[in-house]
Amino acid sequence: MCRLPAVTMARIHKFFVFYLLGLGCFIGLVAWAERAGLSRQWIGPLFLFVPVMMYAAIGVWGRTADSEEYYVAGRRIPPVYNGMATAADWMSAASFLSLSGALYLQGFAGTSQQAGGLAYLLGWSGGFVLVALLIAPQLRALNLYTLPDFFQLRYGGRWPRVIAAVAAVMCSFSYVVAQIYAVGLIASRLTGVQFEIGIMLGLGGVLVCSFLGGMRAITWTQVAQYVMILLAFLIPVSWLAYQRLGNPVAAVAYTQDLGKIAAYEKGLLSDPAERDVELVFLQKGMLYESRLRNIPAALEAERARLHEKVQQLRISNAELSQVLAAGRELAALPQDEASARELWTAAMRENYARAQPLGGMPQHTLPYAPMLGSEQSAQEQESLSRRNFMALMFCLMLGTAGLPHLLTRYYTLPSPAAARSSVVWTLFFVVLLYTSAPALAALVKLEVMQSLVGSHFDALPAWIAQWTRMDNALLSIEDVNGDGIVQWGEIHLGADLIMLATPELGGLPFVVSGLVAAGGLAAALSTADGLLLTISNALVRDLYLVERGKSVTPQQRVILSKFTLLLVALAAAAVASVRSSGILVLVSASFSIAAAAFVPAMLLGLYWRGATRRGAVCGMVAGLGITLYYMVANMPLTSASPGALHLWWGIQPTLAAVFGVPLGVVVTWAVSCCTRPRPAPPA
Repeated sequence: MCRLPAVTMARIHKFFVFYLLGLGCFIGLVAWAERAGLSRQWIGPLFLFVPVMMYAAIGVWGRTADSEEYYVAGRRIPPVYNGMATAADWMSAASFLSLSGALYLQGFAGTSQQAGGLAYLLGWSGGFVLVALLIAPQLRALNLYTLPDFFQLRYGGRWPRVIAAVAAVMCSFSYVVAQIYAVGLIASRLTGVQFEIGIMLGLGGVLVCSFLGGMRAITWTQVAQYVMILLAFLIPVSWLAYQRLGNPVAAVAYTQDLGKIAAYEKGLLSDPAERDVELVFLQKGMLYESRLRNIPAALEAERARLHEKVQQLRISNAELSQVLAAGRELAALPQDEASARELWTAAMRENYARAQPLGGMPQHTLPYAPMLGSEQSAQEQESLSRRNFMALMFCLMLGTAGLPHLLTRYYTLPSPAAARSSVVWTLFFVVLLYTSAPALAALVKLEVMQSLVGSHFDALPAWIAQWTRMDNALLSIEDVNGDGIVQWGEIHLGADLIMLATPELGGLPFVVSGLVAAGGLAAALSTADGLLLTISNALVRDLYLVERGKSVTPQQRVILSKFTLLLVALAAAAVASVRSSGILVLVSASFSIAAAAFVPAMLLGLYWRGATRRGAVCGMVAGLGITLYYMVANMPLTSASPGALHLWWGIQPTLAAVFGVPLGVVVTWAVSCCTRPRPAPPA
């Protein structure tokens, strides 16, 4: 095994300790300043700009024009630090922000429509076992730069590399859009600026690191970001666990609350006030459904009604706030039939979902629980829930084994043995946070049940109004039954909010809120860095330069990669500003694409000499094609109603790799058997 010199390791350890001390001093200083009276308007921007400036300083320090340093950090990153960097790259906004939210909303097993949060924990963790045993050491031994390099080296020719590069761009782009969405969400939370401006603020931090130094700068930035992520996740979770249960080890202590949650859920299921709320949402859903039967007539009638309402308020000299609210309602009305169909279909689905018991959420601890109140039989729903749970685990495990930006991290290590060791460190650093995610979901759910449910609307905490103004999709509380009391069904919390709102929900100091937001920003930035580098490398190294046969120097290649990275980042920011989907949905889709496109041909290429170029090409095209078809055919934008989805065996669209991977294996094997060179007959 190739080892780094002891002097180099000592210098790395010294810098790491200095960083820990500096970060600790910064957090302690801000905490002291808050106690001394520093306004929250300053604390938020401090937790945005100071960490980003630290990452930028590392990016400037790591700047390079050397191709070996830019693409694979000189292949001399120590395993433990590469484990930290990979964990930061891996945690992403999906793990940091949305994982606990998924467990909060979906319970341990989820429903027939959406698999539960534990599938994410088990699938992602199991994926690293596959990487350690089957992939990372073997790829590192080949001394490559990108994942498409492997397909060209193993199979030869043009098309394996081209298909791999296109698939790398596709899965990485959907993933990076989710990260930039989270960047905008957190930056707007810290500074109070608009979501779109928050995206541009955070994007600057991404570009400084990845643009200047490539993999060298990204690696050391991600090491720093992992420390921020770890502190930001464990401090509020441990504090909340200690406040509620007297034990800061949340992963051990939270099991005491599971019985309390089940008891509260049982009480909510028999509460008459909750039934009133469900009836209101049912009526709203029926109203939107009736509008969808004749959209032009309904749109005209609604426009006339709102216009008349505004006129009556003005004639009666109503309060200005009422007139403005009616005017905003009129302005928000869809302008054409297509937008009305899209908006009203989404509203109908949401209201019908919230008309179910517990607001459409499954009971937290029941395995494969049916959705209460649904027309489908309980046995059918339980079967669908179990099927989607296993399908999600399958996609996440194999997607982890095929993600280009993750596998490229193991090219930076000194040897194959170091690659295997680094995967073990990665899994250790990831598990530190993953074991606390279910605890956070349970603690927040019980806190909402005990503190918010049953309180008066005129006595809600100030943080609720702040988050409601920022984005109604993240948090909305509306007195739909008019009794002035908050019911469980009247609270809507988005998955991306649970982690960010935890400090305020538990009454923690605002410095902890700033730290949590900074940790979420670090998680999004670290993953976005690696993804943008992967996309630019695929476009420049694996497509443009290879296809055009350009003869350029390594320095020119690096410069071209940098500017391509800049353009990709701007394109991803434009897509993220639309806010078209949740973070976990985008991430799940990228895992399915990676699993179907790469894993069959990669594993067969590594462990079966009989795999041929034609077999790999046909298998990659077949697996990727069926995966994309299933996703696109069942996209919400192409379906006017839930019944328009054409699901196979009830598998959700983002889990399409459950069809793509087996098809890719079979096609690769069959075509390889048919196209394998026949041995020459004996003379």
